[in-house]
Amino acid sequence: MTLYFDPTAALGEDREAFRGRWEDRLWLNVPGPFYGAETDNCWTGRLSAPDHVLYGGTYLAEYVYRQPRTAAEAARLVEAAECDPLLGYGCDGDAHWTPDAVREWWRDRGRITRYLSEQDWNEVDWAEQGIADAVRDYRSYIDGGLAGDLRIYLHWLEEGRSPAPGERLPEL
Repeated sequence: MTLYFDPTAALGEDREAFRGRWEDRLWLNVPGPFYGAETDNCWTGRLSAPDHVLYGGTYLAEYVYRQPRTAAEAARLVEAAECDPLLGYGCDGDAHWTPDAVREWWRDRGRITRYLSEQDWNEVDWAEQGIADAVRDYRSYIDGGLAGDLRIYLHWLEEGRSPAPGERLPEL
């Protein structure tokens, strides 16, 4: 059993839809290989990957709030990327995230929870796609399981492999 699923391995050659640039990524993205950068705000990402994509920032762009953990989840994120007319999703986060950057993101997570709390996610346009529930899911993830997932991701970044069950994980 592996603790870290490498979703980019599940892509194989299917990377054509991922043309987003790291320097354009939205700050709301959770650390990992996938991210939303300059995506269109036509709100199609959640139709394909509702457990992974939210909308936010100045232009309500799409971003990844939960990294895929299975090949099926990765396929849904590929579909979300393919539906973006700007092809603004990226899948090269592993080449850019460093352990220090992940830890810095974690230390600054209050910025994200404040942002999520300050918006009115119950507006009619949002309700159709269950945005308020997804925002609660993201906040719950930040308060719960995300720390463990990031520690596993840190191991992946530092060691280049999934940690074995019971293996000591890096601190955040």
